[in-house]
Amino acid sequence: MDAEALPAIRTLAALAAAEEACRRCPLYKAATQAVPGEGRKGAPLMLLGEQPGDQEDLAGRPFVGPAGRVLDRALQDAGIARADAFVTNAVKHFKHELRGKRRLHKRPNAYEIERCKVWFETERAIVKPSVIVALGASAARGVLGRVATIAKMRGRALALADGTPAFVTIHPSYLLRIQDRDDKQRQYRQFVADLRQAAKTLAQRAA
Repeated sequence: MDAEALPAIRTLAALAAAEEACRRCPLYKAATQAVPGEGRKGAPLMLLGEQPGDQEDLAGRPFVGPAGRVLDRALQDAGIARADAFVTNAVKHFKHELRGKRRLHKRPNAYEIERCKVWFETERAIVKPSVIVALGASAARGVLGRVATIAKMRGRALALADGTPAFVTIHPSYLLRIQDRDDKQRQYRQFVADLRQAAKTLAQRAA
């Protein structure tokens, strides 16, 4: 489905159907299904990850695997109700390579992120979040439309073109890859602090 052919999409159900029919890039060919965002219209916080993983591809739901469990715990520790967050991904199909019977994650490229951006923008138009958090560099590129370095942008609010505050932090899957226990705990605390900053901005905008 090309951008020029997009019908007016006003509901999350219609958006999910359009994403499933999407042929804007080749990733749909090897994926089980498109994985739409999940949450309610009007959710004040939008969390944008990179792409669905293996478990998300099979389930058709975002953040249901190990990284999703880390995210859920971090949201709870940051004082954010899961019901207040709409979770989605910059790319809606699982990009991977086969290694034996295993499907190994491959990072989406700039073209794939750009081709999928129409769905993120439609999600924003429907959900109307007050604050957006990009989880990882690929998600940050999807939000900002340019290469983003987490270390440089982390810890401060970035104003999007329409004035919506956006934050950039790590993807929770990064925490799963850290072997050193002390480093893992330190990085987790920083991740929670980033989410708390987003929550503080939400509270200020709601006041």
